[in-house]
Amino acid sequence: MNRKPDFSKNADGLLPVVIQDVWTNKVLMLGYMNAVAYEKTLSEKKVTFYSRSKQRLWTKGEESENYLFVKDIKIDCDEDSILIKVSPAGPTCHTGDDTCWQEVNSGKVGFLEHLKQTIRERKLNPTEKSYTSSLFKKGINKVAQKVGEEAVELVIEAKDDNKDLFLGEAADLMYHYITLLEAKNIDLDEVIDVLISRHK
Repeated sequence: MNRKPDFSKNADGLLPVVIQDVWTNKVLMLGYMNAVAYEKTLSEKKVTFYSRSKQRLWTKGEESENYLFVKDIKIDCDEDSILIKVSPAGPTCHTGDDTCWQEVNSGKVGFLEHLKQTIRERKLNPTEKSYTSSLFKKGINKVAQKVGEEAVELVIEAKDDNKDLFLGEAADLMYHYITLLEAKNIDLDEVIDVLISRHK
């Protein structure tokens, strides 16, 4: 992380902090930090704010245990606001809602972006121990074959009532499908663009 927050930009030494779920991309809440709260957040990997009402440091979840575990921190271009991506351990809002805007925090599609980037990294920087790297090494035909095999296995499991096996095959197909897109140098977003264009 190159940028550092400049807490001197505000007279009270506080900067706004946007909290976002790392996988769903939902904005969960807005809080404020001073330099001490920021350093505590960095060291403990749990979000600590400065409470303007309590006039003290406040670690989210210190009473409810609904902590916000830090996954990534970004500082904006003016160095006067902070974006923290978190894995929340329960509802974020004190009302019991998932977010402070009464939104349901569901849909972990953000993980697919992470998976896509990991697969791309295995292609660009292969390692001997990586299954993904070995697939790319075998070529497009092998990758496409694996997608076909996983699709058939998913169809077979769909006819039974074992949810765990079905989910496992669905995950296998998703992984190999994204790997095939990467082998074809096609970004998942390009496929999503087609879906968006069809959505009337």
